[in-house]
Parts: sequence; C-alpha cells; structure tokens
Amino acid sequence: MIKTLEDLMYQVSDLFMAPVLILLVLLFFYSLYALGGFVVEGVQRSRGTARFRKLLGNGLWSGEEAPRGYPLTALAVSRPDVTKDELDVAALSEMEGVRMVSRVAPMLGLIATMIPMGPALKSLSDGDVQGISENLIVAFSAVIFGLVVASITFFIASTKKKWLAQELVALLPHVEKRAEDFAEEREILREAS
Repeated sequence: MIKTLEDLMYQVSDLFMAPVLILLVLLFFYSLYALGGFVVEGVQRSRGTARFRKLLGNGLWSGEEAPRGYPLTALAVSRPDVTKDELDVAALSEMEGVRMVSRVAPMLGLIATMIPMGPALKSLSDGDVQGISENLIVAFSAVIFGLVVASITFFIASTKKKWLAQELVALLPHVEKRAEDFAEEREILREAS
C-alpha cells in the first residue's frame, strides 16, 4: 500500500516538471519586461522631478498635468476627491506583479530542482552517470533561473516601494487638506439647507 502511494506521488510530481519549467521561463521574460518598464519609469521620474515639485508648490489641482513616472500623483490630479487609503491601494497595486514574482520564482526553482533529484538518485543507484548528470543539469539550471528572476524583481519591488513611499509622503498633506476643504464645503451646504 505504502509503495503504491509512493509511486503515485512520484508520478504525479513528475507531471509538474514541464509546467514549472514553462512558468519559470515565462517569469524570466516577465522580469525582463518589468526591468525595462522600471528603467523607463526611472528615467521619467528623474526628468519629471522638477515638474513634480512645481506641481506640489502650485497645488495638485492647479490644472497642470502630472509628470510621467509619478502614478500616485497622476491619480491624485485626476481625482481631487482621492483618499489616502485609495492612494495606498494604488501604490500596492503598482508593485503587486513584481512583488509576487519575487516570492514565487524561488519556490518554482526549488520545485524544479527537487523533481529531477529522484531520477538522479535512481540513476546513481543504477550506476548511470549520464542519467545523473542530465537530471542534475536540469535541477541546478532551474534553481538558478528562479533565483535570477527573484533577484531582478526583488530589486525592482524594493526600489519602487521607496519611490511610491516618497511620492505618498509628498502627496498626503495636499490630499488631507483637500479632504478637509471638502468636509467644510459639505458642512456649509448642510447648514444652508
């Protein structure tokens, strides 16, 4: 009974190898795409810093357009009634893709490492050196792929988190002031009616 269960688990785990490798390759391409977008956003932010400061000085709702690379500012400019919580959610959604990939990629790399270890150990017991090397090549390549993807996306997520936090800190006084103004207007309208 136990031997049958072990064989079944081995066969089922072997079925995961192809999907895991395909996912790792897709995540690798995603990390390159995200890296490209990150570089573009970094250039946009460096070029738009002066416009961002000017916009904050003139007031977010002065009619000026938000500079590229500042997604929270663009949201605040387009929606004068935006709340701090909505800005927080927007910041989280800006980072969600790279954050998720930076956590999932190492796990997939580990799965793709462990699956060929069974056949490699079996090849070892059979004295099949070529079988050992073929399985170990796949195992170590997969874990390296997973770690490279995780490294790229972790760097992007960490830097974007800092950028978004700085942007949020700069925007909050304006958003809170606007919320107070809206509350006062509502109070005046309520008293007038």
